[in-house]
Amino acid sequence: MSQLSHINRKGEAEMVDVTDKAVTKRQAMAEGYISMNSKTLDMILAGEHAKGDVFSVSRIAGIQAAKQCANIIPLCHPLMLSKIQVDFEPQPGQNRVRIVSLCRLAGQTGVEMEALTAVSVAALTLFDMCKAVDPGMCIDGIRVLEKQGGKSGHWQYGEG
Repeated sequence: MSQLSHINRKGEAEMVDVTDKAVTKRQAMAEGYISMNSKTLDMILAGEHAKGDVFSVSRIAGIQAAKQCANIIPLCHPLMLSKIQVDFEPQPGQNRVRIVSLCRLAGQTGVEMEALTAVSVAALTLFDMCKAVDPGMCIDGIRVLEKQGGKSGHWQYGEG
């Protein structure tokens, strides 16, 4: 197992120095799920939620969160993201919504944390907007699906 990258020789937390890393195109995709009552999902899909288009608000929240990742996660680098995408895939048969994010840049460090943060905050925003009608919603399955670029190259969930 490789050494943890955010721990120095003294065992202290530190920000990774990326000064000498090459600038390359990097991208990451993440996903997560929010399960809910079938009536709640039907209400969202029919556009009948009293708070309006909850997907639009949640998408904007996810985009904003990805841009603020370094302010939320202490050892993340502030990044100049060139692309942030947050999509929602309703899955009525399972009473849930799949949330997928994509983050991209040309830089010296990866964007996995930004993609994970976008999914997480989009799910939390959906929860916040719907909790009055469905306080039993469940957020789960948040994970990186794929990353590209950098020294380690391409990685995809399920490939090791």
